[in-house]
Amino acid sequence: MHGHDPDIDIDTDTGGGSRTVGVLDPERAAQAEDLEDGPWQTVVWNDPVNLMSYVVHVFRTYFGFSRARAHELMQQVHEQGRAVVSRGSRERVESDVQAMHSYGLRATLERTEEG
Repeated sequence: MHGHDPDIDIDTDTGGGSRTVGVLDPERAAQAEDLEDGPWQTVVWNDPVNLMSYVVHVFRTYFGFSRARAHELMQQVHEQGRAVVSRGSRERVESDVQAMHSYGLRATLERTEEG
């Protein structure tokens, strides 16, 4: 089987040595950086079905979050029952909610308090 598991870190040569980076699509990683504003937000809800490791995997794979950030958001879902995982325009957040559903996660669209 070809390809890498998105949860596996690899070493890359940066010219001045090597560093460990996640195996994520650079475009998605950049997208994760600009999800912090907008009048709508994606909320992922706790459920009794999905494993915590799977939720981390989904957050890393789809949003491009670092392992630490994905784990932090998964902990919020697990302990507080929900976590906001993205913000933006209605169209963008609707797309994120549909994506979460396609991964089998419970997610809803909400208007932010500021919006």
